[in-house]
Amino acid sequence: MNHSGESSVHPRVTGVVELAHGSGGRRMHELLERIFYRHLDNPWLRRQDDQACFPVSSGRMVMTTDSHVVTPLFFPGGDIGSLAVHGTVNDIAMAGARPLYLSAGFILEEGFPLEDLERIVASMGMAARDAGVAVITGDTKVVRRGQADGCYINTSGIGVVADAIDISGSRARVGDKVIVSGTLGEHGIAIMASRENLDFVGDIVSDSAALHTLVARMLEVCTDIHCLRDPTRGGLSAVLNELCQQSRVGILLDEQHIPVREPVRAVCELLGLDALNIACEGRLVAIVPSLHASTIVDAMRSHPLGCDAAIIGEVVEDPRQLVFMRTTMGGIRLVDWLSSDPLPRIC
Repeated sequence: MNHSGESSVHPRVTGVVELAHGSGGRRMHELLERIFYRHLDNPWLRRQDDQACFPVSSGRMVMTTDSHVVTPLFFPGGDIGSLAVHGTVNDIAMAGARPLYLSAGFILEEGFPLEDLERIVASMGMAARDAGVAVITGDTKVVRRGQADGCYINTSGIGVVADAIDISGSRARVGDKVIVSGTLGEHGIAIMASRENLDFVGDIVSDSAALHTLVARMLEVCTDIHCLRDPTRGGLSAVLNELCQQSRVGILLDEQHIPVREPVRAVCELLGLDALNIACEGRLVAIVPSLHASTIVDAMRSHPLGCDAAIIGEVVEDPRQLVFMRTTMGGIRLVDWLSSDPLPRIC
């Protein structure tokens, strides 16, 4: 198996997606055999039924669904295939749950290169195996040329969470600490640089990663985590404003403790962007009791995906339910929702 996940035994596919590939006939079956069953192989998918029957563990079931429309489809640090797996696994993980199974629905545009499709599916298969989950059912549709942007993917996920764990956006309490697992902005900047051919951006790559093992490490030291969220579209600012509204509290951040890599900071300053608004795909935000915050951060820093974890603020009483930040200059500024979309199609 080489780096792309492609077996050396099978030649790479050629050609393009045709309308006949979505007809339900022989051509569709050939596409499934040559690409999907080959790279996503597991006992459930191998049955080739229209559904999957699977065992469940004790505890409560967690389910999520997500659609992925990233442009470009391939970017530094990942592609739409791995991104689809990571995004859905992370949504499950933000409940403190262990992800178990995924479904995958592909909408393909007529004329889409089969070589690119295979690359995407191989990447999805590798990401799923690395995350310890299986894509056990799926669907493929083909639309006419010009009716889609090459490839869209919808993934749904199922996981299980222990009865003792209660993580929700409505559980932030005054005095809680706000933690981020790592540096902000890499995913959005990597996408933008790839799409706009910004050579000056340098070696910034997407942070896309599955976070469930990091969450498990956190829960080992404290099961009383109040909130977890991954700051994807809208970045950190959107997530914190959502949590304030759900929990009816305010948040005060400390800018000097918010981790941003210098290359990302430089690009943001040059282009007039705010790193707090830029999407991440391998970072999480946690709101935890003050008493346990340092212990949780220490546990996160012992994990490869949490080595830059930091306490960046606290939950405060605020009937307006707003997010403010104490700046490095000593002032206070509002951290508002993103009012425009400078980085479309980033997840």
